Amino acid sequence: MANDAPYVFAVGILGNLVSFCCFLAPVPTFYRVCKKKTTESFQSLPYVAALFTSMLWIFYAYIKTGEILLITINAFGCFIETVYLIIYITYCPKKARYFTFKMIFLFNVGVIFLVVLLTHVLAKERTARIELLGWICVVLSTSVFAAPLSIIKVVIRTKSVEFMPITLSVLLTVSAIMWMAYGILLRDIYVTLPNFVGITFGTIQIVLYFIYRKHKPVKDQKLAEHKDNVTNEENANTAVRSVNQGANAVAFVDVEFGEKKEVKKVEEAEKKQDQVGNSRDRTEHNNNSNKTREASTQLQHREG
Repeated sequence: MANDAPYVFAVGILGNLVSFCCFLAPVPTFYRVCKKKTTESFQSLPYVAALFTSMLWIFYAYIKTGEILLITINAFGCFIETVYLIIYITYCPKKARYFTFKMIFLFNVGVIFLVVLLTHVLAKERTARIELLGWICVVLSTSVFAAPLSIIKVVIRTKSVEFMPITLSVLLTVSAIMWMAYGILLRDIYVTLPNFVGITFGTIQIVLYFIYRKHKPVKDQKLAEHKDNVTNEENANTAVRSVNQGANAVAFVDVEFGEKKEVKKVEEAEKKQDQVGNSRDRTEHNNNSNKTREASTQLQHREG
């Protein structure tokens, strides 16, 4: 087998190690969830999708056979994403819990069952089955990379990189490089393509960081204009997380911390404006009271 070569195995091991760190990136988030016993405004969709792609690539590795390194990292991915979802379901509101169960049933049960059915019905031979399943994996994994477009848009619009942690962006890009190299060495286009997309988006994020890293944070009034957009983007992709897990480069750039900072700044700006408004109201009230007292005094003098 191609992956019997020591250098191929070494690249796969490095890919496993980096992806392992990526999978553990949300741990602080869920520690906070457990501590506060609330999911706040976090969304479950990124974790549902990460679980889905991990399951999909395990099935691909099983059909192809011999891809133990893909199985190990994605098996860990299935485990840790399941833990995240259990914690989320435990502490989320009733409406969010219903939505999460619906997404799990749709993707992790329905779509996976459909993929298994199609690969066995439409492709009778093993080679044809691997090819069909491989392209399904490529399409579904690559489509997930629409998420980074959101954080890239936020960075360009606000000219601030506080919403895009450079450490995680670099880590995810390195992970994609490792797995693309692994795919090239195996001559496996289905492993190579999604991670090529991952490298592209990761490179864009790093370049944007160095372009805007010295820019001052956006002004409060500009933040107020984007408050609604930030809230919508937070609902779309929650937690800076791109998980290039094995071959499945799942790109969920979690702007949860950056967006919360932005929303917090907006709220602080609004409070300041309210305080200024209240101060002005009090000043005007005092002025009016003084004028009233002066008029009353003058009237008394005239009557006297």
